[in-house]
Amino acid sequence: MGGAMLARWIADGADPANIVAIDPGAPDVPAGVTLVAAPPEGRPDVLVLAIKPQLLDAVAPSLASTNPDVLVSILAGVEEATLAAKIPARAVVRAMPNLPVAIGRGVVALHTTSDDARVRDVAEALMAPLGLVEWIADEALFHAVVALSGSGPGFAYRFIEAMAAGAAALGLPAAMAERFAIATVEGAAALAADSDVGPAVLADRVASPGGTTRAGLDVLDHGAAMRRLVADTLTAAARRSAELAEAAR
Repeated sequence: MGGAMLARWIADGADPANIVAIDPGAPDVPAGVTLVAAPPEGRPDVLVLAIKPQLLDAVAPSLASTNPDVLVSILAGVEEATLAAKIPARAVVRAMPNLPVAIGRGVVALHTTSDDARVRDVAEALMAPLGLVEWIADEALFHAVVALSGSGPGFAYRFIEAMAAGAAALGLPAAMAERFAIATVEGAAALAADSDVGPAVLADRVASPGGTTRAGLDVLDHGAAMRRLVADTLTAAARRSAELAEAAR
């Protein structure tokens, strides 16, 4: 995710000379970005923490003395108080981006306990090139955000895969079925984004009485099957987010 965000920032015009990536491995970084194995001397204006949550305890000691002006963390489930205790900073901002940030079509939820307007401005400006950016009022809502937009692309890909597999089972060539499924979901999402009515109304508009769409929706709607499946899916993801938070405390 960190790599996807970095690539998008550079594509949007950020000067690579102003960016330092800290990674003891040897990841590919955009041309002009400085790559170091350990934090350099000096206090960074913004430190973006983009690692797996399980690595926080291993990484935090090397960053504890950096004292960034703003620490922005994308670690799922790791709370601001935990971050502040492990990596002191003037202000901590939690962010939850999702994978489409790589093309500037992502979703980024933000939260901070800081009441400094400049901190919020810095965080918003940093995330704006990545897609839709919104602040949430309660940090506890991050579990729901993680489940919906953070994990959501994975769930959407599974749905696309299932659509394509179903069409292939009906005889459509598999490669064509996948192309059609991707384009169908892409177009439907774009139409929903531009519409002045909600998805439920759009679904009913597509489904004429006695038609093919209505026949399929009747299967999805029977016993609220799809709603229950999706609710269980999001609940499982949110529960895992809460478990990560507990483990990080």
